[in-house]
Parts: sequence; structure tokens; C-alpha cells
Amino acid sequence: MRYSGVLTGLRYISYTLVPALVLLVSLSLATVVSYLIVHFYSDAVPLRQLISRITQGLLVLSIFPFMSYLNINKQDVGYAPLKAFLKQLGLGIGIGFVVLIPVFLVLDFLKIIVINKSQPWGWGILLNTLSINLGLAFLIALLEESLFRGLLWTSLSKKLPSIMAVLVSAVYFAGLHFLTAKTHLPTSTLTVWSGFSLWPEAFNNVISPRHYSALLALMMVGVFLGLLRSQFNMSLGLCIGCHCSWVWQIKTCKKFFNTDVSSPYNDWVSSYDGITGPLVSAWLAIIILVYFTYRYLADEIRLAH
Repeated sequence: MRYSGVLTGLRYISYTLVPALVLLVSLSLATVVSYLIVHFYSDAVPLRQLISRITQGLLVLSIFPFMSYLNINKQDVGYAPLKAFLKQLGLGIGIGFVVLIPVFLVLDFLKIIVINKSQPWGWGILLNTLSINLGLAFLIALLEESLFRGLLWTSLSKKLPSIMAVLVSAVYFAGLHFLTAKTHLPTSTLTVWSGFSLWPEAFNNVISPRHYSALLALMMVGVFLGLLRSQFNMSLGLCIGCHCSWVWQIKTCKKFFNTDVSSPYNDWVSSYDGITGPLVSAWLAIIILVYFTYRYLADEIRLAH
């Protein structure tokens, strides 16, 4: 029995490491391709940024061959028929507002965020900002949710318990937001191996103590979105809508508000975007706890009858 448990544990570990292997392959290819672009075509974009963007693009593109390899269709990934998807999308946007608006109210009440008085206001500026941010937010949510709560969660849930699949996909989701390097490499000194020298900095950035609060907050975001995906059938539209709503609100807030670094409550947010941080982590944890408490009580009442 103990031997069987050890084997199960080892299998679980191997399944959780497969996405890391895919990431390393994508990162390696992106590093070489980025060098070739800078060397032969243009150095207008720094090598570190090219590596990051191409890696992200390759990860998104990997959705299609892996869907074919794993025999996963769009329904398995979580895409409902168009009418149902649009309904889920709208509901998800509503959920995103209901969940995040209280955070903004607390940040405003505690004066952690203050109005940016240097930013011109007006209906035209506001509508333009809202429309542009909405388009960007939807694109970000569509790509990230298709990858993390779509392909990654779906494939992991076939091999792991659902909650473990949620947690693992949340860890990858959060970590990839910090897999970046800031060191500038002069174009004149670049070789095909230069980009690989940025890897230690990028991976150290993921585990840097200065990012712990933001990393935990994004992990909680991933868990929340993962629960939306796992608790409701064919619900990727919910995840995309909720994620879109959050990005939309945060981008708009950053346009018209600043974080007051002198606030005594400034530790409630992180330097990542001035919004995510311990406050978001605690709030999402409370919502998740309330949800599972409700589920437990509802099941108890149903069994009692």
C-alpha cells in the first residue's frame, strides 16, 4: 500500500513538471529566434523583451498541437457553443466587477490610491480609455485563460485530482508573470548564447522575496479562476469574462489613480501593479471559503432530506 502511494505521488510530480518542460523548450526556442531577429533584422526591441514576448506567443500556439496530441477538443478545453459562451462571458464580466469593486472601495477609503490630478479628465478621454483597455483586457484574458484554465487545467485534471490541477495551473499562471529579466545586453556584444545568460535573472525574479505578496495574490487569482473553471461545466467563458473584467478595471484605475507610497496601509498592495497584494489575497480567500462553506451546508441539507 505504501509502495503504491509513493508511485502515485511520483506520477503526480511528473505530471506537474511536464508544463515546466514545455516552458523550457519554448524559452529555448524563443531565445535563439530572438537573437536571430536582433542580429539579422532589427534591434529596435531589446533582446530580453523579444525573448519574453516570443516565449508567450509560443506557449499560446502550443495549445493547438497539444489539443491534437492529447485528443482534446474545444468543448473539453471549456469553450461552450457561441450563444452559451457569450452568456458566460457577460456573467464573468459581472462576477469580476462584483469581486474587485470592494477592493477599490477599500483602497480609496484608506487613501492607498489617490486621484491622478495631472491626468486630464473628460468624457472623451474616459470613453477612449475604457474602450482601448477593454480590447486589451479581452485579448489578454482570452489568451491566458485558453492556456491556463483551458489547455493546462484540462490536461492536468485528466491525471491529477481536480483541486490539485487548479493549484498547479495557478502556480504556473502566477510564476510566468514574473519570468522576466531587466538586464540590457548591448547589440554589438550579442551571440547566439547571450540570451541564455538572462535565464538565471529571470528565474530568480520569480522567487524574489520582493515579489512574494504579488506572487501570492496572482496565485489566489489563479485559484479563483480555476474554481470557476472546475465547478461549472464548460465555463471557460466565465473565466475569460472575469479575468477581462479585472484587467479592465486595473488598467483603467492605473490611468486615473496613483498609489500613494506614503500611505501607512501601503503594504496592502504590491509594487507589481499597485492593486494586487495581500488585500486581494485575503479577499479572494474569504470568497473561496464562503463558497465552499455554502457548498458543504447545501450538501448537508440535501442529504438530510
